[in-house]
Amino acid sequence: MGMTRDVIRSSINGFFKGYHAFTTIAAIFVFPASLSVLLSESIIPSSTSVIAALSIRLHSLFQAAGFPETKFFSLLNIKLSQTILSFCMSLPFTLTFLLLAKSCVIQIFRDSPRYGQLVVPHFSKFLPIYPSLFSTHIFNIFVFLSSNVTTFSLLFLLFNGAELFGLKSDASVILLSVIGAIVYSVFIATTTVICNLATIISGIENCDGYISILKACILTRGRIATALALALPTNIGMTIMEALFQFRIMRQYRISGNFSPAIMWEAFSITYIHSILMVIEIIVSYMYYRRCMLLDCTNGEEEFEEEWRELQPEDKASSFV
Repeated sequence: MGMTRDVIRSSINGFFKGYHAFTTIAAIFVFPASLSVLLSESIIPSSTSVIAALSIRLHSLFQAAGFPETKFFSLLNIKLSQTILSFCMSLPFTLTFLLLAKSCVIQIFRDSPRYGQLVVPHFSKFLPIYPSLFSTHIFNIFVFLSSNVTTFSLLFLLFNGAELFGLKSDASVILLSVIGAIVYSVFIATTTVICNLATIISGIENCDGYISILKACILTRGRIATALALALPTNIGMTIMEALFQFRIMRQYRISGNFSPAIMWEAFSITYIHSILMVIEIIVSYMYYRRCMLLDCTNGEEEFEEEWRELQPEDKASSFV
């Protein structure tokens, strides 16, 4: 809990020290990526034919693997179909705008070692970081696919092993479904944290692909619970914004059939808040990396400690001494 608190305090402090820079990044780079995510989730309900085709194929795979016909796998089938479609729609914006935003945030901290004033760097400074982030993100996609395959393999062994031992009652199936949901959620959340950290490492250490992913795995060893706790607030915030966009914007559009100026302004506000949360997520990943490096460093400890002290907000009590 101590490490989680320190990273959160440093992230908030860093965000407000570079408030104008980070809000500018959110408006210029992250906003299109956020809008693509929100709109892709809005288009999905109207893409019934595509969703149905994906669901049928996933259902065939689950049935061939011997998974039972339960509500868990029905919901998982629908959710996977929606996630795949949303991912494909927003991928071009993720590979361009979002990765440029991550490059810019990393370069801001690299250009300001003492963190006195954080400003948006020139385009020529953070653009060289982009290729490493792009390569790492492509590898991250394959890591996600591998994580899903591994998870479904474990679920396959779990359900078929239970059937082999004669656990076929409704209560057993429900219990196994709950266990399966927990296992799947933990695997995906852990993979997301490692991939986000790998992107930060590739930008800071100028490495790409599987090397940054391996470094992220080593860095999070023994600290995965802290990493998951740090990722939880921003992910909850983005999920709330996505639900709010569907309820306040798309629902009103389906009722009225047009976008009024008030709805347009509200859509802009929700998307911008979503963009701010994505920027904060990047900052949290960066601070988590710096904290882990401070704990693991063997050389240059004074340099890391001095840098980390600069990231810490000043205690209010000290100003009265």
